[in-house]
Amino acid sequence: MNSNNKYRNKYCGEITIEDAGKTVRIGGWINSIRNLGSLVFLTVRDESGVVQVISEESEKLLDLTRESTVTITGTVQKRSGNVNPNMKTGEIEIILDTIEVLGKCENVLPFEINRSKEANEETRLKYRYLDLRNKDVHDKIVFRSKVVDFIRKTMKEMDFTEITTPIITGSSPEGARDFVIPSRNYHGKFYALPQAPQIYKQLLMVSGFNRYFQIAPCFRDEDCRADRTLEFYQLDFEMSFATDEDVYEVGEKVFYETFRNFTDKYVSPAPFRRISFKEAMLKYGCDKPDLRNPLIIEDASDIFENSEFAGFKGKIVRCIKCSNVTKSNSWYKHLEEFVKSKGAGGLAYLKKNDGEIKSAILKFLSKEEINSLDKRFELKDGDVLFILAGDEHIIKIAGLLRNYLGEELELTNHNRFEFCIVNDFPFFEYNEEDKKWDFGHNPFSMPQGGIDALNNMNPGDIVAYQYDFVCNGNEMASGAVRNHDINIMKKAFSIAGYSEDVVKDKFRSLYTAFTFGAPPHAGMAPGIDRIVMLLTDEENLREVQVFPPNVQGMDLLMGSPNTLTDKQLKELGITITEEK
Repeated sequence: MNSNNKYRNKYCGEITIEDAGKTVRIGGWINSIRNLGSLVFLTVRDESGVVQVISEESEKLLDLTRESTVTITGTVQKRSGNVNPNMKTGEIEIILDTIEVLGKCENVLPFEINRSKEANEETRLKYRYLDLRNKDVHDKIVFRSKVVDFIRKTMKEMDFTEITTPIITGSSPEGARDFVIPSRNYHGKFYALPQAPQIYKQLLMVSGFNRYFQIAPCFRDEDCRADRTLEFYQLDFEMSFATDEDVYEVGEKVFYETFRNFTDKYVSPAPFRRISFKEAMLKYGCDKPDLRNPLIIEDASDIFENSEFAGFKGKIVRCIKCSNVTKSNSWYKHLEEFVKSKGAGGLAYLKKNDGEIKSAILKFLSKEEINSLDKRFELKDGDVLFILAGDEHIIKIAGLLRNYLGEELELTNHNRFEFCIVNDFPFFEYNEEDKKWDFGHNPFSMPQGGIDALNNMNPGDIVAYQYDFVCNGNEMASGAVRNHDINIMKKAFSIAGYSEDVVKDKFRSLYTAFTFGAPPHAGMAPGIDRIVMLLTDEENLREVQVFPPNVQGMDLLMGSPNTLTDKQLKELGITITEEK
């Protein structure tokens, strides 16, 4: 630090017993004031930590308020008999010589700084600059910076070139709603903020770059929730002449090395387990399986295909076996209420004790059905077999029940980071509302089987070279082997209802570029916010973003979204109409 700096020559948290007898100058915020009359104790805080300051001249401090910004000069001395082991600077204190208030805190604090996380989120976000003074909140932002630095270093070690792509671009149908920007010079036309640098990074591969990456800001006009917000950052990377396995290798290194470097918890080593989308939906009831939970969902639909029991007959039946369950009847009732709240008609279960199966539904089942369940699931004393039946929705409800049981029975190990790769996603999914096929994942992906699959297979059966990296039930990255063939591109979009003219218009640059010879390429985009969220044991992305919007998508600090003046609207050629 510059010893001639007029405000400070030492950081608060860096003063040690070796500085005893020295005159120091510190700058920071008044953390606490304790006036004993003849002696005043202050603690002063900066980013490095807290230090105690004492003064016998209380008149110097009469107008001092907590959270005021000050610069203090004084002499360091060893504390006499009152060492504070909870402070990094607990062995020393500063005898005050001079104090200058640089910025007085004149308002009543909306919350106690060191307890800001106990305040409601709206207040925290409105006064985010105060919330960020809380060491816990502050340190997470600093931690985020270190994670980003580590990731950037890792990518460069693997010979990736960092390239930044435009923020102001054009609107394109990539799956989510765009944030649009009206053009002042071209009335009736709009720019858009990128949902992801998808097209640009593919164009970089066509341009002859071998390996590209950036820490990219992305914008999606979607409803906010705990793991999703309007603006987020991702490690965006792409590789030319690459397959899905090439991308897996890079992703595994980034995730494993990053998590191993920043946590003491167990991190599953590479290669990560591969799970197909179909397997994931069957065994875990979702495409983001939490592998910390050992419970597996199994299909029993065939057992009840011709059942006399109307509740199971001809329906999708999913079962979860749990061992050594010792719970009260009220607990089972609670489970039933849980699945009903998610849309299930009810929850059935079989218990096996002393070699005998008991259940309230036994009277509705045939001996053959009971024996089939017993044999298939190898039921032992203490086992409980939970049974859900219904339409397609029951698959996801079974997944929710699996997660719930994992927590209730304390089976989910929270001291682990379990990674896997979910791949082989359906290329298309049928939109019942619009009676058409939509892209299931990413419209720029390569279908397995190429043009032949598009021409000859039912769209619902086509699988794409698409993959997600998943950790502890969270989607951490999404990617794909990209389509680089113009004919495949045209055919894929035509199945989704886009004419060639629309494709040419919406994806003009990519369409044209592919006609000049494009290499096979693949990539993905790990979410920076989610990585930091998991590493800090937070459950909300907003805790690791410096100035986030609230759950309604409003920036309470800056007051956005806000209105424009009539002059601004006129310049943009925009007329605001009343909502009906």
